[in-house]
Amino acid sequence: MMVTRELKFESPTFVERLKGMLGVDFYRLFHTPLFYIFIAIAAIIPAMILSMTSMETAEGATQMYTNTWQVIAADTPLYVVNSIAEYANMNMVFIFGGIMVSIFIGHDYKSGYVKQLFTTHAKKQDYMMSKSLTGAFSMICMCVTYLIGTMVAGAISQTSFEVNVGSLICAILGKMLMSFGWSSLYTFLNIIFRRYFGISIASSFFFGTGILIIGVAALAGNSPVLNVFLYGSSVYACLSSNFLSVIICLVVSGAWAVIYNVIGTHILSKTDVY
Repeated sequence: MMVTRELKFESPTFVERLKGMLGVDFYRLFHTPLFYIFIAIAAIIPAMILSMTSMETAEGATQMYTNTWQVIAADTPLYVVNSIAEYANMNMVFIFGGIMVSIFIGHDYKSGYVKQLFTTHAKKQDYMMSKSLTGAFSMICMCVTYLIGTMVAGAISQTSFEVNVGSLICAILGKMLMSFGWSSLYTFLNIIFRRYFGISIASSFFFGTGILIIGVAALAGNSPVLNVFLYGSSVYACLSSNFLSVIICLVVSGAWAVIYNVIGTHILSKTDVY
């Protein structure tokens, strides 16, 4: 008598699929020279800001920053940029992060990796989520080196370090939490402009500067309502932040990440990704 055994192959779960794709993406990230270049740039930027930014007054040239931590965040959540000193802070990391995501995804399509990936087993939502998480990780790394560079630059320039420590920590945490929302936005934009590499980088830069929100604020005035937008919450993480500010950044970043990932997955499912 012959006994036959029926072999059952269980399809991998979402966590297993995501873990596998993240492994590939992080391997590629750590072997991408641009990742380390941007991390180094993020560390150098604070030194350039503190040493090279000054404004002319009746008494002569004076430094725009009187406190080291103003290079991390603005004193208050101002959406209208009255001077470069209010904008030149850790928010610039998100612009470099957008360019990083654009190049990363652009290489996927240029090399044919996406075609091979979706032909085999990967699901569209896994791709969106993995790229968003990888991009967020790279931005958080840039935030860390930016913070280190700020402290070193402040010590060298002997700029004041006086600050409310609790508010500073909340501001830094808030900006780091925004990384996932920003990365999801950039992933979404690069899915839309996947065949136009130059446009994808330009769009990432455009949205990263927050020009749209600055324009709205210039017309309508500063308002907490603007915090429902990604850039608005990034500004809200300032040197007068508190625990509520961190919660707002977490909620906004998470909400926009879900929105961009859902819409991006839908676009990938309905269009030719090659």
